[in-house]
Amino acid sequence: MSLLVPVILGSVRTERQGIKAAKFVIAKLRERGHEPVLVDPMELDLPLLDRMYKEYPRGEAPEKLERLADLYRRADGFIIVSAEYNQSVPPALKNTLDYFLEEYFWRPSTIVSYSAGRFGGVRAAIALRPILAEMGMPSLPSILAIPSIGNSLGEDGTAMEDWIDRSAAKWLDEFEWYATALKAKREADGTPS
Repeated sequence: MSLLVPVILGSVRTERQGIKAAKFVIAKLRERGHEPVLVDPMELDLPLLDRMYKEYPRGEAPEKLERLADLYRRADGFIIVSAEYNQSVPPALKNTLDYFLEEYFWRPSTIVSYSAGRFGGVRAAIALRPILAEMGMPSLPSILAIPSIGNSLGEDGTAMEDWIDRSAAKWLDEFEWYATALKAKREADGTPS
């Protein structure tokens, strides 16, 4: 079963490394026959949150929010790509996520964390879990943590170390199971999106 999966990137820094992790995940999803869509806060250029999407009168939200709302309503699950900033998530990621709520409901999320150091951004993933659960897209037990990202992934997102491909395969197996099960349940129940 093909899945529609927004890959939400968290960094807007000039020399960001997370784009390599997003490219890696997108390639792996495509290899499995899924439809990944990159959600890049650098391209979106959203202002600091003033009003959530749902707080705009119907049809009056900015076009980029309308496009995201449509994508999220059709999504089968979400992959969040997060750096670790001061033991937490990047502000651009939090801002991008906070524009929506109901659009995330009844869909799983999973986390790719990364860092320049050895811990692979796991502290950001820990901070991100309650945020995603509160938004109605609880994160799965496994994460894909990529340490030393500058050396672990090439510019095109190719893994430079074999363990990354092996870990990603198991991680995506889990994500597919949950996303497929919840998609079937939403369809069976006629859950609104």
